[in-house]
Amino acid sequence: MYENPVITVVGLGYVGLPLAVALARHFEVMGYDIDEDRIRELREGHDRTGELGRGELTDSALEYVMDPEALKEAHIFIVTVPTPVDAENKPDLRAVESASRFVGRLIRMGSIVVYESTVYPGCTEEFCGPILEAESGLISGQDFFLGYSPERINPGDKVHRVDSITKVVAGQTEKVAQLLAQVYGAMNGNDTFVARDIRTAEASKVIENAQRDINIAFVNEIAEIFGRMGLSIYDVLEAAKTKWNFLPFSPGLVGGHCIGVDPYYLAHAAEKIGVHPQVILSGRQINDNMAQSIAGRIDKELDGPSRLLVLGVTFKENVPDIRNTKVIDLVRALEERGHDVAVYDPIADADEIRQHYGLEVIETPDLAYDAVIGAVPHNGFAELPLRGLVKAGGLVADIKGIWRKRSIPQGLRYWTL
Repeated sequence: MYENPVITVVGLGYVGLPLAVALARHFEVMGYDIDEDRIRELREGHDRTGELGRGELTDSALEYVMDPEALKEAHIFIVTVPTPVDAENKPDLRAVESASRFVGRLIRMGSIVVYESTVYPGCTEEFCGPILEAESGLISGQDFFLGYSPERINPGDKVHRVDSITKVVAGQTEKVAQLLAQVYGAMNGNDTFVARDIRTAEASKVIENAQRDINIAFVNEIAEIFGRMGLSIYDVLEAAKTKWNFLPFSPGLVGGHCIGVDPYYLAHAAEKIGVHPQVILSGRQINDNMAQSIAGRIDKELDGPSRLLVLGVTFKENVPDIRNTKVIDLVRALEERGHDVAVYDPIADADEIRQHYGLEVIETPDLAYDAVIGAVPHNGFAELPLRGLVKAGGLVADIKGIWRKRSIPQGLRYWTL
């Protein structure tokens, strides 16, 4: 269809920016984001997500565009906007809807619109397609075409990057699918898989994280069981992992932009066709309740209302990503039990935390807390001087096994899952 297509990537966050930079090594690529501060930062070589370094940005041929009119030159539009859930854990498609309306005003005859956002099967064609038609006056599948290529970004992972992993692609027609395979294949050594159709590709993405969620839920549930037996789940897992086919999942708080969200998109699709997904929702319930469970167990280790320090607020270690972090739920659960909770995270952005969660994080930990709680295993936390940070007789609550292999100072109490 196009020998050398011009590409626009809409949304330059954790997904869109690495993709745009990788594609810009092979094609003319324009990047667009509604956050003008984000565009200015990227032009200056700064990626606040930490996914790309200054050199990767300054050496890239990617063109950052703020004028939508310039985007009309593109043949392919790739949409990489967030797909969270609302307060009732229902799909929140407002960003996808907004992006679709935006792109719909730009496309022309022959344009291809590809979605990378995680959605339920059918969303691209049944939800996004009509919006594009309404805004453009064109007919989907005849005048313009849809595609889907599920994102597989793992924030902070410097090994499994967008240009070194298999990309699943699907198109509204076989010709579109093959073109997308060529486009994505140009950046990753032709490591692509052409799915049967768009719905199949959407479904493949949504089950990837639902599967992980269920496996983690199992480990979280047995952590609760073994805890009541006086056993540490980490000791049990250490022994079990010696079997060659044991799946080594770890317990803890399950948040983030994918694992804590995608199962609800799958459940939504199932319920639309009259199926109640028991395993999927049971796993979600276990993981969503983990913050309350952990807060309750820590509370039992304390002697009444206490002064606590929580280490880490991001949804995973060594990344600044605070999207859907369940550490917030833990902090609130501890506060509900009467504790005074301070939060320290040298990686997360304090202004972003304040804006999204109304939580103030401290710049430097104080001394003599009644307990320190290791919620996120950032590099460096394992070496913190626990003596002094925790007062004599105080508690070291180790949710993620940060200090399991370390000698705990005499006079301090140690608790872990």
